[in-house]
Amino acid sequence: MSEKKLPTVAYFSMEFGLHSDFKMYAGGLGILAGDYIKGAKDINAPIVPIGLKWKQGYTDQRIDANGKPYDTYHNYVYDFLEDTGVKVSVKVRNVDVICKVWKTDKFGNNPLYLLDTDIPENSDAWITGQLYGWFGEERIAQEIVLGIGGVKAMRALQIPIDVYHFNEGHAALAAIELIREKMCAGLTFEKAWLATREEVVFTTHTPIKEGNETHPLERLEYMSAFNGLTRDQMERIGGNPFNMTIAGLRLSRISNGVADLHADTSNKMWKEVSGRSEIIGITNAIHTPTWVDERMTNAFENGGDLWATHTEIKGELIQFIAERSGIELNPDNLLIGFSRRAAPYKRSDLIFSQPEIIEPYLETGKIQIVFSGKAHPLDDTGKRIVSNLVAMMKKYPKAVVFLENYDMTIGAQLTRGSDIWLNNPRRPLEASGTSGMKAAMNGVLNCSILDGWWPEACIDGENGWAIGDGFETTDFAVLDRHDSEALYDTLLNRVLPTYYENRAKWVEMMHKSIETTREEFATKRMLEDYYNKMYIKA
Repeated sequence: MSEKKLPTVAYFSMEFGLHSDFKMYAGGLGILAGDYIKGAKDINAPIVPIGLKWKQGYTDQRIDANGKPYDTYHNYVYDFLEDTGVKVSVKVRNVDVICKVWKTDKFGNNPLYLLDTDIPENSDAWITGQLYGWFGEERIAQEIVLGIGGVKAMRALQIPIDVYHFNEGHAALAAIELIREKMCAGLTFEKAWLATREEVVFTTHTPIKEGNETHPLERLEYMSAFNGLTRDQMERIGGNPFNMTIAGLRLSRISNGVADLHADTSNKMWKEVSGRSEIIGITNAIHTPTWVDERMTNAFENGGDLWATHTEIKGELIQFIAERSGIELNPDNLLIGFSRRAAPYKRSDLIFSQPEIIEPYLETGKIQIVFSGKAHPLDDTGKRIVSNLVAMMKKYPKAVVFLENYDMTIGAQLTRGSDIWLNNPRRPLEASGTSGMKAAMNGVLNCSILDGWWPEACIDGENGWAIGDGFETTDFAVLDRHDSEALYDTLLNRVLPTYYENRAKWVEMMHKSIETTREEFATKRMLEDYYNKMYIKA
């Protein structure tokens, strides 16, 4: 990056994954945000993160005696948070809601500012209760606090901001507050919108149209989200129903997808949206000190024994699995890791799609698989996916494990200690997929559909394996059959022979995996891309 003074960036995100015990995250979006602000600290980048202080965070999802997931919530108290002494007010349903501002830099991150409504002044204290909980009105109230309250917090803290970065559409109402400020200073709506666009950049994550959040304009108005704008002005920004992603695209000077393929997908998906910003690709990355085992890094950098180091770490994973599940896996047999959100497009059970092929390997334990992941509390389809994985664990007790209540601790163990990292989404529906980067830098070999980040990293047969050929179709039955055949071919004819019969080749691939990913997919590169391509105006 340039040596000249860098612009100060306010980074708005609904969630931040900084540590397993700090329940401010649900999944990949939050893990990315947490890694981002740790990476910013490492290179002294002037990024100011803004989020919400969740009283209960996301669900703790347990498995009952019948193998069904259920959700539990706890009230958490964090005594390490610093009281900034600042409070700001926002309107929710035309009632003043006071937002207290906390701060923390406990986890090697740039100071994170968190807005909290759980204070005596508020009758609506539970706005910041559950991350992604409840229904449309609560979500809008949370986004009013994040967006409008976040801008007001920056003003009250007297932190001058050059660029406002919205990590997903949840923060779009921050731009409505920026427009309101400018109109109060005398600008017309048109000029205020244009001026605000010059300050805002936007990251889109969800490559499925239906997964992008929308709200009826009537509900936004009732919740006071118009914030002084008219219905016509809001409709021009986000449409009717109001689409938070479309609003983000129209309120920003430039936008990005989180991988090159994802940028292409997003530009096609939103091509009909008039007045939107260009969507470029900036591929996600990981904070290597958080996710990469130092023993593996040392072995790689000093010519040490990668296999011996991996074997030690794998043994720790097997012990972790035994403690969590009571299942003792065989350390000598291939261990596949698969942990991600329970969503149909991720196809967590694809490996079971043709039992007559895979069953003999599971019954002998020659292939062992460890799954983990949560379904959204209101997603019955996702919960059925989890139940199916638990049923597979009961069917193949020597070879299949499901670890309940997926979190950063489980994610770190699996991406360090597995032999293979399996990823088989329906292309092109995986936005990025940072868990594969964590695995790769730990010498865990990716075996993945060419989706998300993997097309940029994969050297097939050298640093991991590609499943299939990048085939795409909207006929999911055809796609699933095609990819199932490709998965079995890759796993049984390429991965297994290498693991069991050619250890030297496997170790060579581990070395190549680390070598080809450790810089390209680390936060320093990602931050430099954001500054050079989005934050600093050409």
